[in-house]
Formats: sequence, C-alpha cells, structure tokens
Amino acid sequence: MARFRVGFIGTGRRREHGGPQGWAMAYQHAAGYHALSEECELVACADIVAENAGAFAQQWGKGHDHVYKSAEAILEREDLDIVSIAVWPQWHAPLAIRAAQAGVAAIFCEKPMADTWGACRQMADVCREHGVRLAFDHQRRFGRPFRAAKEILESGLIGALVRVEFGAGNLYDYGTHNFDLSSYFAGERRALWAIAQIDYRTLRLAFGMHNENQAYALWEYEGGGFGLASTGRGARLVDCHNRLVGQEGEIEIGRTGADVLRYRRYDGRSWQVVDCQGDGLHGPGYVERAVADVVRCLREGRTSELEAENALRSTELIFACWESARRVGRVDLPLEIEDNPLEDMVGRGVIQPQQDAK
Repeated sequence: MARFRVGFIGTGRRREHGGPQGWAMAYQHAAGYHALSEECELVACADIVAENAGAFAQQWGKGHDHVYKSAEAILEREDLDIVSIAVWPQWHAPLAIRAAQAGVAAIFCEKPMADTWGACRQMADVCREHGVRLAFDHQRRFGRPFRAAKEILESGLIGALVRVEFGAGNLYDYGTHNFDLSSYFAGERRALWAIAQIDYRTLRLAFGMHNENQAYALWEYEGGGFGLASTGRGARLVDCHNRLVGQEGEIEIGRTGADVLRYRRYDGRSWQVVDCQGDGLHGPGYVERAVADVVRCLREGRTSELEAENALRSTELIFACWESARRVGRVDLPLEIEDNPLEDMVGRGVIQPQQDAK
C-alpha cells in the first residue's frame, strides 16, 4: 500500500502553553499522521519563520532539504497527497485554494474556516471543483462525551430533540466547535434563520481576529428544533459546554463542577452519569482521531464528518449571528453576504472596543 505524502504549511513554534497567539497545532496534526506510519509519510514543512520550520522538521526526522519558507515553494517542489494547514484564519482560504490548484488530494485545515463568509464559500467551492477533500479540525466530534451523547439522543431516551444549547467564551474562535457540535447533534440539518445581539467593549483578538465579549443567539433548524448560544459572561446562563433538551429529558456535557456527561429523563429519575473512559471536553487524542478519520476516508473514498459541507453549515451561523447584530434584526438563511460583519462594524467605528486597562 502506497503511503500518503503529507506536508505542513504553518508549523508555528512549539509551546508548553498555547493561547490567542498560537497553539502550534501542526505538532498535533503531525502526531496523528505519525501514528498512521503505515499509511502516511511526513515529508516536508513550510513556515515563514525559518527557525520554526527547522525545529518542526527536526522533531519529525526531516532534513533541511525538506524545509521551506513559503507555501508556494513546498507546493511546487513536493509531490504532496495531503496538506495540513495550521496558520491564522485569514490565511486559510488563500492557502487551501493554492493547495487545491497544486493538485493535492486532501487538505486538513485548522478552524475556524476563514475570516469572511465569502472566503469560506470560495475555498470550499475551489476544492470541490478540483476534486480535493477539504476538512477542518472540529475534533471534538471524536470525543467519547460527545459520541455517547449522540448515541443517547438517537436511542430515543430523552425523546425528540427540542433544543441544543451551548455556553462558550465567544461565537467564533471557540464557538466554532460548539456550532459544529450543535449541527452534529441536530443531524447536520441546515438552519433557517438566526437572531443575535452582541457586546464588544473590550478588545479581544484571537489569532488576529476580533471576537465579541458577550453574545446571545437563537436559531431554528429545518424540520424543527432550536439552537441557543450564550457567550462570555452570559455563558453561565447555559452553565455547561453543551446541553441537549428533548421532549422527555435532557443531556448535559461539561457542566461546571459535575461529571463530563450525564442525562436524565423527566419522569422523576435522577441524573445518570456516563463513563467516558478518561475522555474530557478537550481530549486526550482528539486531533489524532480527527486526522485518522480524514486519512481513512481518503483511502476508502468515503466522506469525512469533518469535510467542508458540514463546516459550512455551522460556520454560516457564526457569521449570521454577527450579521444579525449588524442589521439589528433576524437574518434568514442562506446567508447572502461576503464579508465579516464584526470586522466591518469595528472598521467603521460602529463598535469601538477598547484596550483592557489591565
């Protein structure tokens, strides 16, 4: 069996503690491919900081002749099957488009999808036109708390799904995971509309992108059922990572101070805790499982859960919520804008976030 040749665009600097300037996610991607050594060969990397690329190559046993300073160089000189992209969101679309045009078979890209709704659609369209599988690192889908919650829901134990809820720090940088999980629990159904309000008074940049301080959002899924999100200080309203409300019961994932997964029926039974075998909200090993799914789907000609169509469905809601704040009204979907409404409102001075006095 021929191994897939894997290249990395954006290695970052390995960090003990990540943050809004970077997590060096390429290292986690690489660990996933390395675990599939019979199927994948790590062949090259590129980073605009030569020292970062060199350190990454040394970590994974590659010589200097497979280290590049630009995406153009690695794509021109290496015959790659899979490209991992781990740079800031504003570069996702142009790099994914360039990789697709270079003829790779699959792209595994960090989240959020891109910096504007137009760029999200464009990168997905170009990859589709070139027959390239484009996937995004919404890795929490592969964690046992989330998988088990989906199984409980589908068993009918809490009845038909009425509402999905989440509490998070923001709608975009972290919220992309929660919108993706909401879509996952709702059976990948598209949303019909969204309405939201935001507060953005203190400057918060994550990977160079603005993120609101607080938001409250509501949307409806095709075929019935609602979504609700409360971010920032308001995340305490939901008080858990995800909640699934059914006609006959509810499921909670990541409630503060409680077990990672529990459920109850409304017939008087107490909460039941589910053993998630050491899996928490963030891992361990979720990125590696996501990489394995992308690789095996490519090998077997199947569609990964992480591919662009699912990512578009959930990402549309992020930009729709910000567009609702810009319009001060409900937004019907599909979303017909090209830009990033929050970036636009900040750029025009409609919203004027200030530096934190701390």
